[in-house]
Amino acid sequence: MKATITIEYCPKCNWMLRAAYMAQELLSTFSDDIYGVTLQPSETAGKYSIRIDEVVVFDRKEQGRFPEIKELKQLIRDVVCPEKSLGHSDRNVT
Repeated sequence: MKATITIEYCPKCNWMLRAAYMAQELLSTFSDDIYGVTLQPSETAGKYSIRIDEVVVFDRKEQGRFPEIKELKQLIRDVVCPEKSLGHSDRNVT
């Protein structure tokens, strides 16, 4: 069974466009590997978290920042299809 990714965002903070952009990137990269991406408006102010099924893989408040898209793709890949190459997103920036 393929995983569902949920991006929970604070609509009062105007983070819907950020969530939609990340959803688009994840759907483009993992179209064959995931069931889908759900955008979920949060009832908690300042919330921005990303889950694979029910497991939180990134939480803005815990990390003190938003994820970079490269980082997010690596986090998702490591759970849903560890063997998948992300091409240039796999390279470390030095």
